[in-house]
Amino acid sequence: MPLTIGTRLGPYEIQTPLGAGGMGEVYKARDTRLDRTVAIKVLPSQLATDPQFRERFDREARTIASLNHPHICTLYDVGHERLRPARGAGGERGDAAPPSATERGWGPASTEEDGIDYLVMEYLEGQTLAERLEKGALSLDQTLQYAIQIADALDKAHRKGIVHRDLKPGNIFLCSRGPTPARARHTADAGGAGRGRYADESVNAKLLDFGLAKTAALAVAGADLSKLPTTPNLTAQGTILGTLQYMAPEQLEGKDADARTDIFAFGALLYEMLTGKKAFEGQSQASLISAIMSAEPVPIAQLQPLAPPQLDHVVRRCLAKDPDARWQTSRDLEEELRWVTEGGGVVADAARCRAPRARRVGAARDGRTDDRGVVDSGHALSS
Repeated sequence: MPLTIGTRLGPYEIQTPLGAGGMGEVYKARDTRLDRTVAIKVLPSQLATDPQFRERFDREARTIASLNHPHICTLYDVGHERLRPARGAGGERGDAAPPSATERGWGPASTEEDGIDYLVMEYLEGQTLAERLEKGALSLDQTLQYAIQIADALDKAHRKGIVHRDLKPGNIFLCSRGPTPARARHTADAGGAGRGRYADESVNAKLLDFGLAKTAALAVAGADLSKLPTTPNLTAQGTILGTLQYMAPEQLEGKDADARTDIFAFGALLYEMLTGKKAFEGQSQASLISAIMSAEPVPIAQLQPLAPPQLDHVVRRCLAKDPDARWQTSRDLEEELRWVTEGGGVVADAARCRAPRARRVGAARDGRTDDRGVVDSGHALSS
């Protein structure tokens, strides 16, 4: 049952609902101790007695708490509260009973008591990448800015043995870093920039929702395709976890996921930012799965002619069907994106990269290229 305005979870006072996803409901709230706005994510009451969901909710808390990074949503607090019946006029206010000593730990509380498990996170202003993509493709410099930030966040998680497993536009939040007014928003589904000049340095990408993340030490048994969600944009609740549109072939086969699984999803994400279109599409779940397993996306150059060839190479290597053929670490991927940003394939204005073909070919004949086949002036060679 949704929380009412004025409900107290310890020192946090609920102000308004913000959204809901497969792993929780999110509310805007006020921390009465520090007088700051926070986002509170609670486990839906209908799932509170499900051991699997409680374990995943608890895992999300542990996961976020272990990650301290500027491009990962910050976790402030975690708790369990037993609710008293709402009181006051119209029943618009309710207070949580003080928690017992056992209720303040990380583990799930007794299912015999009515209560709420919740996470307290930073409140973000802005929009999800999914919302931004509804308007079409991003510019090249915006794409590189966000991609480097996301790759840096993934590198932080992967170095701790954490695989996100559900990287998608809805789990990337584009939030304001300055005083510029922005539409307040924090989603339930739902994270270093290079030295190149970016389109909007006041916007910061943050990686959200580790509800499906797992540590490398936690092996999950395989499952068949019947456990996939019936709607592509919903999160699976079976052993195959993730959002179908961005799932790697090994996930679809029910195999264990590792950092390279996230790199595949990152490639699909980068493709969509560049082109405004999804890397893999299908008229049905079956045809979408077939496309992911065996088809190649339309070349980026056909949809975004100004994109440097090296960026197409980055995406294609991310989307390799065989995990061994992908970038093996997020750090390597991030460094390649930084190289592209700093002159290896793009400058602030992509149009300035398109020097006359004769000039580029002449430079190549003079041997002034690096090991990536790029002229030393920073202009990409034509094929």
